[in-house]
Amino acid sequence: MKKQSYPELGETLYSQTLTNGLRVYLLPKAGYHKTYAVMTTDYGSVDQKFVPLGQSQSITQPAGIAHFLEHKMFEKADHDAFDTFAHYGASSNAFTSYTHTSYLFSATHHLKENLITLLDFVQSPYFTAKTVNKEKGIIGQEIQMYEDDPNSRAYFGTIANLYPNQPLANDIAGTLSSIDAITADDLYTAHRTFYHPSNMSLFVVGKLAVEETLDWIEANQSAKQFAPATAIQRITPTKTGQVTARKTLMTPIERPKVTIGLRGMDDLPTGLARLKYEDALSLGFTLLFGETSPEFLALYDRGVIDDSFGYNIELQRGAHHVILAGEAEDPEAFETAVNEILQHAIEKLQAASDRFVAVQREAIGSTLSAFNSLEAIANQFDDRLYGDANLFDEVGVIKDLTMADVIETTTQFIQASARSTQLILPALSD
Repeated sequence: MKKQSYPELGETLYSQTLTNGLRVYLLPKAGYHKTYAVMTTDYGSVDQKFVPLGQSQSITQPAGIAHFLEHKMFEKADHDAFDTFAHYGASSNAFTSYTHTSYLFSATHHLKENLITLLDFVQSPYFTAKTVNKEKGIIGQEIQMYEDDPNSRAYFGTIANLYPNQPLANDIAGTLSSIDAITADDLYTAHRTFYHPSNMSLFVVGKLAVEETLDWIEANQSAKQFAPATAIQRITPTKTGQVTARKTLMTPIERPKVTIGLRGMDDLPTGLARLKYEDALSLGFTLLFGETSPEFLALYDRGVIDDSFGYNIELQRGAHHVILAGEAEDPEAFETAVNEILQHAIEKLQAASDRFVAVQREAIGSTLSAFNSLEAIANQFDDRLYGDANLFDEVGVIKDLTMADVIETTTQFIQASARSTQLILPALSD
């Protein structure tokens, strides 16, 4: 077992890759009464086209199948995994993103039983035509609910604008027509290919005994049979610089919503350098658009933006982008003001040098505070995106950043980015 100490954080991370390929991470936290575990597969909504395990020809599965599979995993022939977790006093859930699917629980007792439940239900699929068809109605209602949510429409609409004709353009849940095409055989094929232990990780944090916990996991996995690990052949479409520059949607809302997306067209570095890139970009946008920036305060005082304004930086497998969004009485003034700041980013960042240390310290403090949350640690940990680097390296990365790093990374991203605006305007009443 590998032991990695992080003295500045007061944390020690234990890790081991099992013989079947499952990557296990254990983080004991003294003084905590709760344990949180998350099992993640490197499989999300963008992974529609691939070569199934044991085959040679690629297939394309319906949009939304990763999310559909997540829903169906809890139901078994004679029980529901939710009920088993509840029996052992655990709270359980799952979520699907563009590139990952995660299953989790939190509990204060019965760690062994809950861990075994997690491993068993995720690795033992059960689907029938009847249960799959029943789930279509449930997920269909979820899709319609999101279609009625202006914030959801704004976000996913912007992503679709930034990546037209690519898997990212599809809603994570799919569409009513795409999920209607999903069959039990489709789900088994996806599970067999992407839920192999070698494509998954298990992170357990909180109250735990390291050796004992690892023994439970190893015993459970050694009793199961898995196909030999093989590299997954994902078929991704050729990337293009095509972006839908602008879209307007009329819907029954009280105030207009403006979302501006910037798609990164610059080449991302790998390993620790990628983590440095993300943190530098985060500091750069905080200096430009954070609540203490002169630009934010001036726009707020003028009423161009309000408390709804915010931005989000996302790096994931195969894509990276920044989204700025908010409500605005005058959408045109909002869009013009944001674009003006982006256009003059280098000058504004140079003028913000005196605020760099304060913003850097705030970022370090925010990162350190995240280590008080078991959920934040486990959910933010990604053992694939940054190579050998991970969440535990972030404080050191932020400390080592300079203002020059921030200016270079942020301005390079903005200059190389492709931009799109999504407007959601109040529909006129009859």
